[in-house]
Amino acid sequence: MKAWLKRWWPALAWGAVMSGFSTAGFSSEHTGHFILPFLRWLMPHATPATLELYHHYIRKTGHFTEYFIFSLLVLRGIRAGHAGTHLRWALVSILLVVGYAALDEFHQSFVPGRTALVTDVMIDAFGGIVAQVAAGLVMVWSNHRQKRGLPHISGTPLETTHVK
Repeated sequence: MKAWLKRWWPALAWGAVMSGFSTAGFSSEHTGHFILPFLRWLMPHATPATLELYHHYIRKTGHFTEYFIFSLLVLRGIRAGHAGTHLRWALVSILLVVGYAALDEFHQSFVPGRTALVTDVMIDAFGGIVAQVAAGLVMVWSNHRQKRGLPHISGTPLETTHVK
């Protein structure tokens, strides 16, 4: 397998999955056929308006989560196995995530039953940004632990070292 494909296939595959989520089959009307009965079962005394609100929140949380994961996979491709952290890697990841989110919403403007919303792009971007902040914090925390001689996580199971 070519080196670039080995690094990028997870992001490309996840992008394809996200494109599937942009079809009419995942419109609010269609997801409501599954989510609303579950919410009705979970909260039998909730009003229809409350159930619709929760359905809305679940869908928007899905946007955030999709792009959180996508952002981490894009960062994986950009890092190309290099150690360390670089702010530009995170910024390029965020730029790619926002670009993909905007294209995805533009695509949805042509799909029956779907609407393109700037707020969805903002939620997607926020998911990507939070992912980059989380990845940066994990890397800084890992480097800090390594400098102190504490166990750190690498590509292998947890390694143990002696605390100085």
